[in-house]
Amino acid sequence: LLPDARELRVELGCGKGRFTAETAAAEPDVLLIAVEKVPDAMVVAMERAQAAGLHNVFFVDGDAACLPEFFAPGEVDRIYINFCDPWPRSNQKKRRLTHGNFLQLYRRVLPLGGEIHFKSDNDKLFEWSLEEIPLFGFRLSQVTRDLHAGGPVGVMTDYEAKFYQQGVTINRCVATMVPWEAPAEAEGEEA
Repeated sequence: LLPDARELRVELGCGKGRFTAETAAAEPDVLLIAVEKVPDAMVVAMERAQAAGLHNVFFVDGDAACLPEFFAPGEVDRIYINFCDPWPRSNQKKRRLTHGNFLQLYRRVLPLGGEIHFKSDNDKLFEWSLEEIPLFGFRLSQVTRDLHAGGPVGVMTDYEAKFYQQGVTINRCVATMVPWEAPAEAEGEEA
């Protein structure tokens, strides 16, 4: 799609595409693939990218669980997970995009040193994720529970801009993939 791209990045759940379009515009030498399973939201995102004249962003109507079908091993340099559904009930935790089953899928498309950039306004999901992510071979860094304390930082999603205006704190971390071997019980879990 963009043979000379410096990096390939994937955004899971791009919504209406504010983050997608602004990130792609800011780094035209990076190929950004936005994965979204809600067609109405994706159409808005696509229109936003087209209106901005972007040629380095492409959209996939799909699910995070299918990433290994979309990308070769080690092909994705960075995954963005912004304001995903928290699936708050305990019996829904396997649906969280930071659950171990998903983290193991991400390991199949990221190289060693590949990153997940995770942002959430949901404190309980964020704290749960800070415990879950390292269990699956990712080193946490840049952990903050108030990303915009000193003013806006980085490209915001539509949700994030709204939350910022309301004074809601935003949690963020970076998870870097490190060598890891799945324990026997994790290998047999279903997604």
